[in-house]
Amino acid sequence: MRTHAQAVVIGGGVIGCSILYHLTKMGWTDVVLLERDELTSGSTWHAAANIHGLHDSTNISRIQHYTMNLYKGLEAETGQSCGVFQPGSLYLAQTIEREHQLRLQAAKAKLYGMNFHEVSRDEAERLHPLVDFDGVRCIMWEPDGGNVDPSGVTNAYAAGARQNGAEIIRFCPVTGTDPQPDGTWIVRTPKGDIATEWVINAAGLWGREVAALAGIELPLQPTEHQYFVTETIAEIESLDRRLPSVADRDGEYYLRQEGQGLLVGAYEKDLRFWAEEGTPQGFGHELFADDLERIEENMMRAIDRVPVVGTAGIKRVINGPMIWSPDSNVLFGPVPELSNYFCCNGIIPGFSQSGGMGLLAADWIVTGETRYDMFAWDMARFGSWADKAFTKARVGDQYANRFKIHFPNEERAAGRPIRKRSAYDIQKEHGAVFGLSYGWEHPLWYSDAPGAEDTDGFTRQNWWKPVGRECKMLRENAGIIDIANFAKYICKGSGAETWLNSIFANHMPKHVGRSCLTPLIGKRGGIAGDFTVTRLGEEEFWIIGSGMAERYHKRFFNAVPLPAGTHFESMTDAFCGFNVAGPKSRDLLQGLTDTSLSTVDFPFMQSNWIELAHIRVLALRVSFTGDLGWELHCAANDQVRLLEALLKSGKDFGASLVGSRALMSLRIEKGYGSWSREYSPEYWPQEVGLDRLCKMDKAFLNKAAVVETMANEPRERLVLLALDSSDTNTSNADASGGEPIFKDGKGIGRVTSGAYGHTVGMSLALGFVKGAVAGDTVEVMVLGQPHKARILHEPPFDPSGKRLRA
Repeated sequence: MRTHAQAVVIGGGVIGCSILYHLTKMGWTDVVLLERDELTSGSTWHAAANIHGLHDSTNISRIQHYTMNLYKGLEAETGQSCGVFQPGSLYLAQTIEREHQLRLQAAKAKLYGMNFHEVSRDEAERLHPLVDFDGVRCIMWEPDGGNVDPSGVTNAYAAGARQNGAEIIRFCPVTGTDPQPDGTWIVRTPKGDIATEWVINAAGLWGREVAALAGIELPLQPTEHQYFVTETIAEIESLDRRLPSVADRDGEYYLRQEGQGLLVGAYEKDLRFWAEEGTPQGFGHELFADDLERIEENMMRAIDRVPVVGTAGIKRVINGPMIWSPDSNVLFGPVPELSNYFCCNGIIPGFSQSGGMGLLAADWIVTGETRYDMFAWDMARFGSWADKAFTKARVGDQYANRFKIHFPNEERAAGRPIRKRSAYDIQKEHGAVFGLSYGWEHPLWYSDAPGAEDTDGFTRQNWWKPVGRECKMLRENAGIIDIANFAKYICKGSGAETWLNSIFANHMPKHVGRSCLTPLIGKRGGIAGDFTVTRLGEEEFWIIGSGMAERYHKRFFNAVPLPAGTHFESMTDAFCGFNVAGPKSRDLLQGLTDTSLSTVDFPFMQSNWIELAHIRVLALRVSFTGDLGWELHCAANDQVRLLEALLKSGKDFGASLVGSRALMSLRIEKGYGSWSREYSPEYWPQEVGLDRLCKMDKAFLNKAAVVETMANEPRERLVLLALDSSDTNTSNADASGGEPIFKDGKGIGRVTSGAYGHTVGMSLALGFVKGAVAGDTVEVMVLGQPHKARILHEPPFDPSGKRLRA
């Protein structure tokens, strides 16, 4: 056994073996995989191992497509069969909402050159003669869908890794992972210790236990999951071909051919959690007792759709464990608080994603960043607030609603509330409908009466009109927006300016009371973040960034050592804030302070500590609404007093509370981008209009990468589009993000944000396009249908910025 390795992968399931294989493909051959038992132990060996390419997330679709196309090449490379069957998959829509989802996926498939398209009922009956298609509105066909052999795939990855120089050690449990002062690790086992640069936790069912060895608590919870395989079915036995799988998500089951019978699995409402206090160390290839009564309702729906299921005998039942994260996405990436400790835990569709997951893990470890923006997978999306109770509640909801559509703007209630600010009760009394923002309850919109709840769908929902009223109130008078969910930091000391200049691409403000906008550059030269930095004193700065990305951004802040005598601290929990914006915002605030808020005394991008309603607040003359406004940051224990004062003063000016959905609409009216949508490590500064903020006359984090990217012509550009309101295809729907954009039948881009601009009377979308310019007419695939749109020359609201600077 080696005593040193570039990386040690812990866990010999399909994901661990894929990561090992992809590391060797990227040139890291001094790598070791440690498996406590035999390869595939845990949850890999009993998986149904279905494969499919399309997903609601574009980047997840990309990696699933990569995975599907990898298996046959992996067989040829290693000589190890992956047991690949690709008879195709039929996707059924029984509801209008499912039809919208499938048509959107078909449009994305056309844009990205993937094989997924609609077929007629006649063609579907030819493809699968055992299915009763009554009640189905829409049928999509994925010719490459199917399934693989779990053990075959895992062993093929292992064989490929070994061929490339990796070492795999079975029956070798990890007993310790000890961090070293230089950022490396000692991995301890009964067979000896390994010194390594990277530890990779791909331990599957034991991911929590392995993480605990390094002092990490991962939000993971296992459940039981059942499927059954029928006896031989005569109608299948008589065929000379393999039948396609059936994805009847509205029926809440999955079905495919297995041997000469059928395999049927379900995610039932009456789920069973397992191993809540830890996965037993001796567990390996065991299964649980059958309990088919739990999935009886799902089985009956499968029988209605494929009647032969009801007459076939059951050959065997598989009831085994799966381990879930709170949102059923993988916990992926380096732990921000540790050096070189990588997690890849909680994978559900492992055989659809194994190849792409291994590729992106190798990307991140070897190059420092993934080729695609995978924040939806980043473990940093959860913090310590995601405790056991929250995790269990969310996992229960995810399991029981596995096939439920994740609608745009959808907020699920399970496990909430978990964190509330002190103003929560006041906001609730005013009719606030809350969403989850990095663990915090945050107002989305305000109803006329308390107790309202979101409805969900692809078309305009019950919150559309109330959000419109909020937008108009702010644009005509003023509005009060909770911005406590922004990430806030303080940096002070003799080295503060030097340190911040070494991290951010823009020059830090030179004068006390001035602010600047600045990008944070990723390893590949893209936009890893956008921040507002304010100079509070000669050696003190206030920094504002994305709240949901605070833990993600910690990796960048940790990349540059703090100078001696310099302090950097998150103030997000200690401070709250409100953005008061609109043409009457100055008048609303001036009555609460003796500080002059006139344009001369308090110009745009100016800041100052002021007394407002006898509360000390940091006032910044900025607003994400694009309107006249101030951000007001106060101590958390002053939030209620500040809000009460603002509401009282606001009554005289027709102003009240505004939620984050209205803010989304308002910022799109102004053409403002937002992190994780328009600003992402995938996008270069010159593609999003931030190149002017990258100052090449100084050194900063990842400057060499951005020098290289900015030397290129933009691959595409961020544009603002107005959708044709007379288009009957989608007159009751707006773009929300992800919709493909076509011009003359050719895919040219995709939407990143969309909303109705209530104060400009336009359905708007921000997106990236190539080969199109302002004034061009294009088609945006809202609801998966072509919808005419025009690329605007300028934002429809205040294009000159007069209101903003008034």
